[in-house]
Amino acid sequence: MNYRRVGRSGLRVSEVGLGSWLTYGGYVEARRARRCVDRALELGINFFDTADSYGDGAAERFLGRALRGVPRQSYVLATKVYFPVGGEGPNERGLSRKHLIEGCHASLRRLAVSHVDILLCHRPDPETPLEETLAALDDLVTRGDVLYVGVSDWPAELLAEAVALQEARGFDRMLAHSAEYSLLEREPERGLLERCRQLGVGVLTYQPLAQGVLAGRYRAGEPPAAGSRAGGGEEGTWVRDLLDDGTLGAVDRLAALAAELGLTAAQLAIAWALRDEVVAGVIAGASRPDQLSESAAAGGVSLPAAALEELDAVFTAR
Repeated sequence: MNYRRVGRSGLRVSEVGLGSWLTYGGYVEARRARRCVDRALELGINFFDTADSYGDGAAERFLGRALRGVPRQSYVLATKVYFPVGGEGPNERGLSRKHLIEGCHASLRRLAVSHVDILLCHRPDPETPLEETLAALDDLVTRGDVLYVGVSDWPAELLAEAVALQEARGFDRMLAHSAEYSLLEREPERGLLERCRQLGVGVLTYQPLAQGVLAGRYRAGEPPAAGSRAGGGEEGTWVRDLLDDGTLGAVDRLAALAAELGLTAAQLAIAWALRDEVVAGVIAGASRPDQLSESAAAGGVSLPAAALEELDAVFTAR
């Protein structure tokens, strides 16, 4: 496993990390989920990503149990705060000082750790002054509850404003930005990646396989398999929206190109997301240990320029 620095910090995370959204804490049978975590550690994966809102706290509780006994210094744990967990009161969401600090402490209890390595603000909060949010984050770092801070799905302009304010006030500086990024989601290329590069903020990408679409799990003219994400209920709606002929045709070409390179479609998609050095790591989900082994093998893969050009052309034209 290769490791990359996150932004300008000295923190290093595995190129492929293990995420827990829509997988652990109830979505995947507990023993199989535990085997995924064990396999991640065997593979050298040291980065685990979760959020307080995943499963209404259940994903954090699962990770707390799964990582119990693992030396704390050997892994990097990231969680997020913003959405309500277990209640809908007026102060139970957002990025106010109250919700950030109480939410962080609740996460520490569920994860059964003394600190989290990275605390991410899960969404922007236009109702809370930015300085209040940044001061609360800085206090959490000063207390030792959090080692590094970052954001998830913030606009590039707001990220830059936050970093400038942190520098002006002497607050602990942003380390990371978590963003959806894949061959099917190219929005970060419209300014975010370059702004993160300029600011020295590392990008932690999620949904590299678009919930299995880029792994070739769906075929044109065939209904989604029972038990697949697209074959499920309401939560699979956005996946089903991707299953048009243009997208599935592009995925067929992805699979063919991957075979030419000695890779699987999933590995090629992950290696593509890792091609830019501003990306510190890709957060992969896994409901089975073999899926994680496949994803992890994409770390360290260097793609030829011709393959990158073809992928760009194919997915732009879909």
